[in-house]
Amino acid sequence: MEAHTQMDSGSRSAQRLLWLAPMDVDTAPCPQGPWEWQRADSLRRGEQILEEQRILVGIFLLARKGLDNLPHLEAFLRRHCQVEWVALVDPELLWEPRVRDLLGHWCYDFHSTPVDPNRLRVILGHALGMARLLTCGEPGPLPGQAGGLLVGESPAMRQVLRTITKVGRVDAPVLITGESGTGKELAARAVHDASPRASGPFEAINCAAVPAALVQSELFGHERGAFTGAHRARQGHVCRADGGTLFLDEIGDLPLEVQSTLLRFLQNQTVQRIGSDREEKVDVRVVAATHVDLEAAVREGRFREDLFYRLDVLRFHLPPLRDRDADAVLLARHFYQTFSRERGHRVKGFSAAALEAIRLHRWPGNVRELINRVRRAMVLCESRYIQPWDLGLEAVLETPASLRPLEEVRADAEREAITRALALHQGNVSAAARHLEVSRITLYRMARRYGIPLPGSRGGESEGP
Repeated sequence: MEAHTQMDSGSRSAQRLLWLAPMDVDTAPCPQGPWEWQRADSLRRGEQILEEQRILVGIFLLARKGLDNLPHLEAFLRRHCQVEWVALVDPELLWEPRVRDLLGHWCYDFHSTPVDPNRLRVILGHALGMARLLTCGEPGPLPGQAGGLLVGESPAMRQVLRTITKVGRVDAPVLITGESGTGKELAARAVHDASPRASGPFEAINCAAVPAALVQSELFGHERGAFTGAHRARQGHVCRADGGTLFLDEIGDLPLEVQSTLLRFLQNQTVQRIGSDREEKVDVRVVAATHVDLEAAVREGRFREDLFYRLDVLRFHLPPLRDRDADAVLLARHFYQTFSRERGHRVKGFSAAALEAIRLHRWPGNVRELINRVRRAMVLCESRYIQPWDLGLEAVLETPASLRPLEEVRADAEREAITRALALHQGNVSAAARHLEVSRITLYRMARRYGIPLPGSRGGESEGP
């Protein structure tokens, strides 16, 4: 069945299509079919339509009198390369190197004028099918999350969302556990956004990234002259979070001498700057996160037990990416859109092989690793679609299960060659044997070995001339 017939039967509502052409072009080239035409007589008007509406397919007219506008058209297509563009081109222009370069870089297909409506309808149907294929499953924010901070549709992430909604309603401390790179800070910000403190500040500090001698100053602040280099008084993260949320990332790496001061703050909600003799009252909710097993750290004396129980009032775990079903593919598409300004000029998305490699990879670095691989691939990719080797994941598809004995591979190749030769010569065994450069006897023997029926195996061979 033709593509446009499938498209017509499978689409109950009109699909928006952007028709980009000058005012002196009277009508759309292909009014039939499931299309809702959005007319733009200038690139500026096209920009407005694409900003206001979700359009998957666009069509534009390229005539000789428009060649002077070619650089502006190319810049427009580059900005909107997520649209599958079809060009209507004056046949004489196909010999112009600039035109050929533009068509090859930015267009899904082209159709030379004059327009054949049936042929153009098929092209547009194929373009719509490709656009749907590339955009299906694009993730949005999880329901109820301001700003779309968390992306995912797996049961594990749905459970995280439900938990965030619950803990956001109360003002008790929260402890988030999970491997490095799972997005614990995003989860902490989601807790803040779901809480009555959402309009207040959100202050974050990575306890593992600050030198031990400066952690107390970073948290609680200091007075001028409190220590060497303290040339002016400084407010700490705790005071800056007054009325909002303080996020303590990697709390398991907090030095023991600072843990006691943090415990006092949690008990009394008061802060004393280094070098000061007075305490300040603050109103702060604490959300802490760690990849360390804090219970084991308590047993080993590396973390205060009383502080642990102060922090571990409400707890939830962020699952590693390998345990989140198909979320890796959704996240890859999400980050592709996020970093769209960094994509190579030809990059349109991920190939099927790349998506399969993303799905199969174990992601030891979790979401942080995925971000790095996608971002690098978008910059370095030299083809139209990101391939596994652009992501550095080509080895993922070369698993032992996909490696077969050489004899098995050879048998498959011979079976396919015989089948194709017979099809090419319409079942004529003699001609197929000559094509394969083997004798008829050899071809019969190989066909029996591989279970391929031959027309002449019971006296019915078509010998041909």
